[in-house]
Amino acid sequence: MSQLLTLAVPFYNEAATIQAFADAILPVLDAVPDTQWEIVCVDDGSSDGTLLKLVALAQADPRFRVLEFSRNFGKEAALTAAIDVARGEAVIPIDADLQDPPALIGRMVQAWRDGAEVVLARRSDRSSDGMMKRQTAAWFYKLHNRLSNTKIPENVGDFRLMDRIVVDALKQLPERQRFMKGLFAWVGFRTVTLDYVRAPRLAGNTKFSGFALWNFALEGVTGFSTAPLKIWTYVGALCALGTVLYAIYIVVLTAMYGNKVPGYASLFVAITFFGSVQLISIGLLGEYIGRIYLETKQRPSYLIRKTYGGTDAT
Repeated sequence: MSQLLTLAVPFYNEAATIQAFADAILPVLDAVPDTQWEIVCVDDGSSDGTLLKLVALAQADPRFRVLEFSRNFGKEAALTAAIDVARGEAVIPIDADLQDPPALIGRMVQAWRDGAEVVLARRSDRSSDGMMKRQTAAWFYKLHNRLSNTKIPENVGDFRLMDRIVVDALKQLPERQRFMKGLFAWVGFRTVTLDYVRAPRLAGNTKFSGFALWNFALEGVTGFSTAPLKIWTYVGALCALGTVLYAIYIVVLTAMYGNKVPGYASLFVAITFFGSVQLISIGLLGEYIGRIYLETKQRPSYLIRKTYGGTDAT
């Protein structure tokens, strides 16, 4: 019997790629045997013609279902919404820019049918990314996996297949500040990995600036590890020990050679150093307190303005 599978696709100002995405994805889905598909498209508050084109697709093909957000909530919220409403026995998140190859979907479905509950798509070649992005990504994976007990697979994005049991587990996680790569890794389950080469972006530009990527990485580290707090405890202890040793040195020096006029430079360096350490540690504490503050509000991760297509359009 045919199995219903869900493709989960976030969109944000992707009007230039929508038709090419549909032209590329539909033949691949049709070629997967014994399957029926629903394609859940989430318009994350786009300001171009993305929504109109998605609605046109939903009107032309009943497999498309479009969720319109009330505003831009971010990609993590869009993925969460698509997973929340997915009805398939398995769910495949994929980006609309076709950097994740649709041709891999058939192999992912076969691996799932062979017993895998999660099928990861791992980039074996990131030459399509700039050198700086490749290097910073490598640094992030090493730092995160060293600090956190939840290990994120390197060079694995959101493109993956998840069995319904995995999807139901994800839907039990209540946090509002969502770092999906970490959540995907946290739930675990039986996993296999398929390698692929990432293609250049089809059209448009990435929606992640350098500053946004930095915040994204910080979200990942603070969301899945308290190690930074422990590290600054040790930094504070070492600084305090150094201060005590330096004070002993000054006492001994004064006892042996008398009191000298204190140097402005050493005083300035000491004040600046310890002031910087305190500010950094306070800022780090603020990251964690900010997460607590946002979680206690219990605001939803997203709001859906309207649904188009499918049997439950509103």
